Amino acid sequence: MADFGKVAVLMGGRSGEREISLMTGSNVLEALHRKGIDAQRFDPAERSIFELVRDGVGRAFIALHGRYGEDGTVQGALELMEIPYTGSGVMASALCLDKLRTKLVWQASGIPTPRGETITAATDWTALAQRLGLPLVVKPAREGSSIGITKVTSVEKIAPAYALAAEHDSLVIAEEFIAGRELTAAFLGDRALPLVRIEAPAGNYDYQNKYFNDDTKYHCPSGLPAAQEAAIQALVMRAVAALGCSGWGRADLILRDDGSPFLLEMNTIPGMTGHSLVPMAARAAGIAFDDLALRILELAHVG
Repeated sequence: MADFGKVAVLMGGRSGEREISLMTGSNVLEALHRKGIDAQRFDPAERSIFELVRDGVGRAFIALHGRYGEDGTVQGALELMEIPYTGSGVMASALCLDKLRTKLVWQASGIPTPRGETITAATDWTALAQRLGLPLVVKPAREGSSIGITKVTSVEKIAPAYALAAEHDSLVIAEEFIAGRELTAAFLGDRALPLVRIEAPAGNYDYQNKYFNDDTKYHCPSGLPAAQEAAIQALVMRAVAALGCSGWGRADLILRDDGSPFLLEMNTIPGMTGHSLVPMAARAAGIAFDDLALRILELAHVG
């Protein structure tokens, strides 16, 4: 096994996803310890990121979710310090955290994704509903873990949905709602992992159901015909390439009843908790959790 030197697992941070990041980071740290890696906990909310140099860190495993971790900022700092880090680079990280820009790139690349647009307090809600149809989805453009997202079923509910999203981000988008089966597609290096099909209570895969509810059901294998799964995996790898992602990540998508897939977003630092989907997909591919963490670390890079 390669000698990685001292490894810092970056966790916690200052985003609204701090709680989940601490869970992810703790799981990764334990896995790396079991693999004999000299790994340590590092929380950028408690210490200056530039202390990594003083600590003699040779490689960083980024387990930060959301802003100040998944948006290119930490990646840029690590590049300045010439410390190899896991996951996507500065540009792809910044791009993928912004759901609006992700959508624009996918649309330009011919990747199917729901129609959407930015909205403000001055938006004509009735006209918006006419353009995108009802129900529609209102969400902050630069948050993860389903924070601040609302499925809106009537014009009257758009304004409070916008207000909720605006609490988390100054950039808010509305998106057409695509009915169908919810899938997630992870990748590791240049390889697509098996799809996971999600069944959440009442079809609501929100923050609580993602991380703290055991009623959500996950199916891996997904149950899709092999040819259909392979086609979706190929589409996801096209989407990965269009955004410039690398290392590892996870795309979320909806499969309509007519068999048409629509990509919703790309996660460049997915969760590694007990309910997380990348470890589930990796396990189906014969990759145990500890081996997954080690492989992600092996893929670390600078720039």
